[in-house]
Amino acid sequence: MTPARNPTRDGSVPVTPELTDGARNFRLRMAVIDRESEVALDMACDRYGRIVHAGAAAAARAHRNRAAVEAYTTHLAPHADTLLDAARRALDELPPARHLAGWRAVLDGLAASAAEIRRALDRPDTPGSPAERAQHSALWPHLAAWADHSFIASDIADQNKHHHHKAPLPDEEQRMWTERAQAAQKRGELELTESWYAADGQPITLAHLIENDDSTLVALRGDPDAPGWQVIGHYAHEYEAGKVLPAPVPPGVLRADVSRFNRPAPVPEVSLQELIRDVVEGQTAGDASEALLGAVQRGYTPGPMVRLQELLETSSQFASALATVQGRQIAARLSALGRQIEFLTREVEEAAEDLGATVAVLPPHRTPVLRVRPRPAVDTAPPTPPPRAITPARHR
Repeated sequence: MTPARNPTRDGSVPVTPELTDGARNFRLRMAVIDRESEVALDMACDRYGRIVHAGAAAAARAHRNRAAVEAYTTHLAPHADTLLDAARRALDELPPARHLAGWRAVLDGLAASAAEIRRALDRPDTPGSPAERAQHSALWPHLAAWADHSFIASDIADQNKHHHHKAPLPDEEQRMWTERAQAAQKRGELELTESWYAADGQPITLAHLIENDDSTLVALRGDPDAPGWQVIGHYAHEYEAGKVLPAPVPPGVLRADVSRFNRPAPVPEVSLQELIRDVVEGQTAGDASEALLGAVQRGYTPGPMVRLQELLETSSQFASALATVQGRQIAARLSALGRQIEFLTREVEEAAEDLGATVAVLPPHRTPVLRVRPRPAVDTAPPTPPPRAITPARHR
């Protein structure tokens, strides 16, 4: 399991396509495995997401774990250590920035997971045995870590390839273009199209600068909604800009402990559609009251209105985490909407309780209509159709 290395004269290992391609292919394969596992687990659950076929669920997880081990062995095992070495060397050459400490921690975590996987693969258990299934289950968190975060190692290793930023504009030209862009922004004619972060932690934004029905692609450094941003280049098109601007680095995450491949089991919940159906099919005030209370229920199985408030609060946190002026403004709006939903939730809860206290049923004149009418007898003549209205002929 020791990876093959071909060091250069200075002892370093060159970054080859096999290093980054292996990690990318592993991530793609893991995405397929994860999707297949979700489908299999869904079939072992009831409509609320609760597992009702434990044997089928265990078999689905065992198949997922075995497939993940095979994918790692095929795509990453020969290149994992070499990729991490290349990423660490590239990281040492990057300019100081706030995110570098987090990237080092990611690389250290990937190295620890690679070591655990290598030890298990060097001492495999009997194929198909309970011991092998237990071994693969123990490896799943490490395999998921590589599926979640190996793109960071690949991107860092490639940074030297993409370090192609040309010299900045002369001071006078930069000042002129910045003033033109600021004037266009005040007119509402600076159209932002794409944004990313460079290796030094500075945001780069592409925008179309419109003047007299003519559009020029410009690149901005800094937050376009905050004072101090500057134009660092103007280009004929996006392809030219991509060749000379600082390369993008991997974006961050809202919560550091979230994993696509290690999601917590979903909490069983009743959909809003089912609650509406319960009201439609209900006959007493208590039936409608219970449906409304289900929408505002809190705790382990929150209702749709509580989930909506949670969505707004989480989205507010996301907007604030963008660390831009506009992001903070939108975060405040979403937070205010969340408070309105909280107020509305309490109002619905009170109305539901009042409805439940109403001792009433629907009156009998609200008679149901049969969906399927009885067939007429065989010897029954069909009903006489209504007479057709006589329409006078039109003459030209």
